[in-house]
Amino acid sequence: MRPPSIQIQSVELAFGAHDWHCQRIEGQNVIRSVFRAYHVSAELTAQAFPELNALSIVAEIPMPIKAPYIPPVLELLNRANKQLNLGGFEFDLDRHRLVFRITNLFEREKYDADIVASMVHCAVAEIDRIAPIARVVLDTPEDELDDLDPAALLDHDDLLPPLPDDEVY
Repeated sequence: MRPPSIQIQSVELAFGAHDWHCQRIEGQNVIRSVFRAYHVSAELTAQAFPELNALSIVAEIPMPIKAPYIPPVLELLNRANKQLNLGGFEFDLDRHRLVFRITNLFEREKYDADIVASMVHCAVAEIDRIAPIARVVLDTPEDELDDLDPAALLDHDDLLPPLPDDEVY
């Protein structure tokens, strides 16, 4: 079994600095964690790619979808992606998982803890933001799907969690 890379060790240190529990996957440059957000409990995977000095953070939640709902959910995610500067939404059709992925290339082998924390916050916040909007699509009666406007759903700020006071989560 190869030892953990400097890169994944720096991710573990960044998690530890925030008292975030994580578990390293033995023999891989991967750690896993779960974050409870406002709407969802996001399963988070952080994978270091030492040869590229890159880190990918993936937040995901289960989202079983019946066939007629797949096109409007995919349209919703596509429209949401057009509004993003960092990261992107995906839907894993095989596993029925809603996914947000963000990747960064680092200058040094030891990743900057603030950037790692920002990536985690971004991934968890984005999956938490889109989940209730996707839920609106899934709760729409099947015979009303053609009338659904995924672009308009993204404008609903009533589905967003309240902003924290001065807390850092």
